[in-house]
Amino acid sequence: MKKSNWREPWMWAVTVFSLLLAVPVLLIFASLFVPQYELWQHLYETVLSDYVYHSLFIAFSVGALTLLLGTGLAWLIARYEFTGRQTLQWLILLPMAMPAYILAYTYTGMLDVAGPIQSQLRITFDWSYHDYWFPDVRSIGGAITMLSLVLYPYVYMLARTAFSEQSASFYEASRSMGVSGTAYFRRVAFPLARPAILTGTALAMMEAFADYGTVQYFGINTFTTGIFRTWNGLGNAIGAAQLAAVLTSFVLVLLLLEKHSRRRLKYFHQGQAHHSAKRLHLSPIKRIWAILLCLLPVLFGFIIPTVQLSVWALGRVSTQVDEQFINLIWNSFYLAASAALIAVGLALLFAYAKRLYHHWSLTSQVQLASLGYAIPGTVIAIGVMLMLSAVDDALNALTEYVFDTSVGLIFSGTLVALLLAYSVRFLAVALHNVEAGLQRIKPSMDDAARSMGLSSFAVLKKIHIPLLRASVLSAILLVFVDVLKELPATLILRPFNFNTLAVRTFELASEERLQDAAVPAITIVLVGLLPVFLLTRALESNKKK
Repeated sequence: MKKSNWREPWMWAVTVFSLLLAVPVLLIFASLFVPQYELWQHLYETVLSDYVYHSLFIAFSVGALTLLLGTGLAWLIARYEFTGRQTLQWLILLPMAMPAYILAYTYTGMLDVAGPIQSQLRITFDWSYHDYWFPDVRSIGGAITMLSLVLYPYVYMLARTAFSEQSASFYEASRSMGVSGTAYFRRVAFPLARPAILTGTALAMMEAFADYGTVQYFGINTFTTGIFRTWNGLGNAIGAAQLAAVLTSFVLVLLLLEKHSRRRLKYFHQGQAHHSAKRLHLSPIKRIWAILLCLLPVLFGFIIPTVQLSVWALGRVSTQVDEQFINLIWNSFYLAASAALIAVGLALLFAYAKRLYHHWSLTSQVQLASLGYAIPGTVIAIGVMLMLSAVDDALNALTEYVFDTSVGLIFSGTLVALLLAYSVRFLAVALHNVEAGLQRIKPSMDDAARSMGLSSFAVLKKIHIPLLRASVLSAILLVFVDVLKELPATLILRPFNFNTLAVRTFELASEERLQDAAVPAITIVLVGLLPVFLLTRALESNKKK
């Protein structure tokens, strides 16, 4: 491979685009140097302690619950053989297709005082409102439950792979020393899978930090709701950016803790061929318990809310599906498709440049540019708005000076801002898929093609892209669906009079029109099944290799 060469266009292209993607995040931290004494005094005296406590409590509670659910389900699927295991192993992934805010709207409609369950209880037992206790879904506990139900698959996927890849020799050696059953899980299997489990838990906690729709709907004060209030309510962009910087600091600390926890956990294969441990057969009673345990999260995280949404949607489809709804679908589709193509294009650029030039500065730039997936959409939106507003102001000052007229908000008031925010947020998703695909192409193919006189661009176009077709398609679909569900950045950056399915769902639910919100919500959920299907196929494919 070539050494680094700054005269090569690949290097310059990576530098320019990685800087463009990194500037919004850097601006967020730069805002800390602008004094906002009055705002922070006001926050300190009113809601700051709530922001800190609620954000941390929700994130760590979701982390604990997803770790418990994801690891337990992964162990059952990877270690035991029982009826329906083949079907359950992919059914468990279905809640990933359900955005947490849609789950919150659905369960609120079902469990609220005026909902069908409490109404039926009052009719059946002739109770009045104060005669009984019923759990309040609009609470911190409710938010933790909603988030955990859709985020546990992050832990499940990684833990299941880790458990499945453990060699049978570990189990056989443990048995020979008298270790079996729960002791084997506690002393051998869990410590070996710990890096993967911690990674999945950290991802779930970052998503919990980033959530806006659920906590806003439940009226819980967190950093994401505070950022929106400071931005929209107080009109203080710098103050919102400073709150975003604090929230990002929490996420970065979480990332550092996750990396630190894995620092001394390094396991290597010894080079010998190994076989996975044979799954154990359960007794009939334990088999029933295993099926029930696997079904419960799917039932509450996907089946019940999907059935309820479908019932509501059927009752409203005739009034909701009109020209405005078709426009919503079209807006959501072309926005998500454009963002997916841009993110995958950038991922191809970054991944291929890394393959061509092994240089620490290039690797650092790519890592910096792909950091956005760990940062909440609200934070990225504020950074993008700060950056593009400055560009628009400078452009208008220039045109007024030269032509005596202004050109308006070319970047900050248009879809450019949204596409940039999505690129920052979801580049890592596309990059992961493209890099994984590139790693499967032997470097000798590059050398052979270059020896025949092909340029590096021609090698990418004629050899790599055709071979990467499956990886590129997966990346496009995953980013497409992520953008379709994205809410906080879209709420902040969308142009005037521009709506998407996610925003419309949020607006209708905020007005307590839950049944009307079902039509756009079920559309998002059904499209969200695409990545779940892809992930299931990928897991099966890895297992067969």
